[in-house]
Amino acid sequence: MAEYEIDGITLHVPGQILNDRIAGKLASGGYEAHEARAVQMRVKPGQRVLELGAGLGYVSSVAARAAGPEQVVSVEANPALLPVIKRNLKTNGFHKLRLMHGAIIGGTDETGDLGFDPKKAFWAGRIADETSDAADVVSVPALPLPALLAEFKSQVIIMDVEGAERFLFDDPWPDHVLTVIMELHPKQYPDAVIKQIVDCMSASGLTYDTGPSRGRILCFRRVRGT
Repeated sequence: MAEYEIDGITLHVPGQILNDRIAGKLASGGYEAHEARAVQMRVKPGQRVLELGAGLGYVSSVAARAAGPEQVVSVEANPALLPVIKRNLKTNGFHKLRLMHGAIIGGTDETGDLGFDPKKAFWAGRIADETSDAADVVSVPALPLPALLAEFKSQVIIMDVEGAERFLFDDPWPDHVLTVIMELHPKQYPDAVIKQIVDCMSASGLTYDTGPSRGRILCFRRVRGT
């Protein structure tokens, strides 16, 4: 079990889910740095936060520190990461954060399970597709995003779902969403998907947020009066 500290957050990471690149990012403090910076800039005390794709629980912890752990709901699809996230949240005093298991899907009332490909490098794990090795695929609960938004009335959405974002911007988002912080994965879809995301946010009354956006981290904020 390796231990790292990034900006006051302690992370315990099992050796079997590390590779040289992940270990290097953790050791240098570069792991999820742009996403964490955006969260620090935009998440305010008491805001309701929904995080999609918890990873190791680092950004979850940053959000919990900013908003309060009771205000944060984090979702992770990879079952192997759940005990890692729980340990890291407990280590940092954020055990009251609500952690859910499942893969985020788009606007549907369907429930049940779907296939998830955890990948050897955990940060590349994603919903299984035709390139996935069937021997590696695990079954996880499908969690429709509209249902989560309706249940938690989240004001801030943090999203790193390894390409699944292409399914989440078909319809306008609800008015209670004030801030969206998301990581794009442009190698996994055409540029038209990014246009669709931007157009959907605009139709939802949210505009490009220049301050926290950087690299593949794309942020939106609600326009005053909308």
